[in-house]
Amino acid sequence: MDYLARREYGQTELKKKLSGAGFTREATERAVDQLTADNLQDDHRFAESFMQSRISKGKGPLRIQLELSQRGIDSGTISTVLEMADLDWAALARQVRRKRFGPGLPTDFAEKARQIRFLQYRGFEPEQVQAAVGRDDEQ
Repeated sequence: MDYLARREYGQTELKKKLSGAGFTREATERAVDQLTADNLQDDHRFAESFMQSRISKGKGPLRIQLELSQRGIDSGTISTVLEMADLDWAALARQVRRKRFGPGLPTDFAEKARQIRFLQYRGFEPEQVQAAVGRDDEQ
């Protein structure tokens, strides 16, 4: 309960945390199952919270998907949460690019490549990256 009082955790992440604190596997499984049954722990709720946190940090859908899967969230839950976000990812990519590199578009190939790599690292899809660094982003 102490862990969940601070922030949301996915089941897998919570089990690892409890195992690391010295609890047996059986006790960990029982505790997490009970917390889930009592609706104190919910992977969907965790995924939504995690996604909002990453969006506010300027991360794209591919990065969010990767980080959620690394935390043991199943692909169905990840897909559902990303679809529910109903977010204009291209607009977010443009916003992230502007915040990092300023309002002007890249003027040469090297600068454009640098900005593309940055947005790819942030987890934006190719279409979103092109919308952010392309000529059609001035709106």
